[in-house]
Amino acid sequence: MNVLAADIVERFYTLMWPMLRISALMLTAPILSQHAFNLRMRILLALVLAWMVYPLHRWPVIDPTSAQGLVELFNQIMIGSMMGLILQVVVAAVVLAGQSVATAMGLSMANMLDPNMGNVPVISQFFTILATLIFVGFGGHAMLLGLIADSFHALPIGQSLLNQEIYGRILRWSSMMFLGSMLMALPVMISLLFINVGMGVVTRAAPSLNIFAVGFPAMTLGGFLILIISMQSIGGRMEWLWMQGFHVLRDILGLSHG
Repeated sequence: MNVLAADIVERFYTLMWPMLRISALMLTAPILSQHAFNLRMRILLALVLAWMVYPLHRWPVIDPTSAQGLVELFNQIMIGSMMGLILQVVVAAVVLAGQSVATAMGLSMANMLDPNMGNVPVISQFFTILATLIFVGFGGHAMLLGLIADSFHALPIGQSLLNQEIYGRILRWSSMMFLGSMLMALPVMISLLFINVGMGVVTRAAPSLNIFAVGFPAMTLGGFLILIISMQSIGGRMEWLWMQGFHVLRDILGLSHG
């Protein structure tokens, strides 16, 4: 009985390390971190993934109450969280692009309560749903689960990710939140700018024309029309951003890009 109890404790100490990294990914990764994906499903999926990864590696037995164990515990949580947060930059870029387009169209006050992002304009909500469908459509969820399994080869238990080069790479990637949003929103915003200039010329030529009665409907209708025409390029840019996120993730983990 004592041998069986010791074996169970040893298995628990070894299973805990992949479970920690995978659970941290579940808390931060796109789709998996959404409130619609409830806590029981996250725990069950993390447990299944950890159980599948467990036979593929030799796991060190580290007491989590020791100093080394505490350091390793925070290290595994940091690695899993970093993997999810890198892809969350793409989600932030999509939301920011939607906010820019909604402001240009005059829909910035038409907000929806998103449980993940808070109060966001309806265009941001639409962009987020579109980006999520694109992510699932090209198999991003499967790629992410494959990366978390490969990360145990690239970063085995006991190896830290804390170094200046990795921090600089993540910091450079975070700027894509602004660049990516600009690339998505720029076609619509430039077109609406020309509509705005045209409305200014019309108002200058006919001062009696009520700019508020004519300008706001024209901007909204023109914005929707331009948005429909630009959907193909916006969707392509979203897919490009997701692929760039996976590229950065592989680069940081030290995996090949093949």
